Amino acid sequence: MKTESSGNIDKTSIQVIERMIGLLDALAHYPDPVSLKELATVTGLHPSTAHRILNDMVLKRFVDRVEPGSYRLGMRLLELGNIVKSRLNVREAALDFMRELHRRTHQTVNLSVRQSDEIVYIDRAFSERSGMQVVRAIGGRAPLHLTSTGKLFLSVDDPKLVRAYATRTGLAGHNKNSITDLAKLERELSLVRARGYARDNEELELGVRCMAAGIRDDSGKLIAGLSISAPADRLQEEWLDDLMNTVNEISAVLGYVPQAIA
Repeated sequence: MKTESSGNIDKTSIQVIERMIGLLDALAHYPDPVSLKELATVTGLHPSTAHRILNDMVLKRFVDRVEPGSYRLGMRLLELGNIVKSRLNVREAALDFMRELHRRTHQTVNLSVRQSDEIVYIDRAFSERSGMQVVRAIGGRAPLHLTSTGKLFLSVDDPKLVRAYATRTGLAGHNKNSITDLAKLERELSLVRARGYARDNEELELGVRCMAAGIRDDSGKLIAGLSISAPADRLQEEWLDDLMNTVNEISAVLGYVPQAIA
């Protein structure tokens, strides 16, 4: 039950957020740095209130103080915008290709990205005819070391980072097939690097096998993984070529150009 004082705190917090957004919107309308006086005028805030909120945003790099009393939008917004842009772009670039891959395989096709020590499923192409119940919905998460896409991301990490991941997570397993030993995981990641794709042999869910390959952006960075999930007895090796061709096509749309081997 909320007390009167907690309700007032919530109201004050919302008011501060609204004022921050108002200042950001105001700054966005000006191509050049804006004075505190001008910002206070267009937002209807008292100059001291605007100054206090702007100072807080400067500390968090959402706003830059160009000179005393003059402000512009900060680089933190660009950083966050680029993160959102990359994730939206990969979904938009991948969707038609995912549908085509699903049409050819009749199996679930998952698009996933890494967030810290997990992968997050951000899109999926599937149908009831695949014969497999979708266990993790879009937005669902799973440990890196138990998934084919997660192994892709671990395979591009420095060995020290892989060991740190193992320490943090304890390499907890979900079933008897889960890789819970660091040495075994390192051998698996070595295979992933050599092959250019990864597998999940019923390590996350009994009865489900997956194969995954990576999607790269114009800088060559691994930004997502595309995987085919199927009942363990139905996963077909010939789908691997389709999967590799699909991620290459998506990566090309995102501007990735493979480096020629000397």
